Amino acid sequence: MRVGTSLLTVGFVLISLLASGGQVRERDTAWIAPPDDALKLNPLANRADAAAGGRKLFRQYCSTCHGEDARGSTKGPDLTQRDVQAQTDGALFWKVSGGNAHQGMPSFSFLPGPQRWQLVLHVRSASLGQ
Repeated sequence: MRVGTSLLTVGFVLISLLASGGQVRERDTAWIAPPDDALKLNPLANRADAAAGGRKLFRQYCSTCHGEDARGSTKGPDLTQRDVQAQTDGALFWKVSGGNAHQGMPSFSFLPGPQRWQLVLHVRSASLGQ
């Protein structure tokens, strides 16, 4: 009887883990950058070398929550979605810089500004599957 109960428990746990594996945390749609910040332009735009650096930074600081491919996890939302990609570079920079403590997004203001802009470039390229 104990073996049957143990197998049933293990089976239930495995099914629960598999069922939750495909879930991605919802994005906070109320988290909107102030207009002045949203209008800022990325000084590193159109620089492939800067985007490559952003990929390294993303893997180091962001992939734990947003996944290696930026498609999200239970800890962080999918950054490749249209509503994220529709945001300006300035808005994404503001979010990376200040974080969102209510949703568990840390501030990355400790990174120099150019590195935060590189992260924005990587988020843009992640939507293209790069």
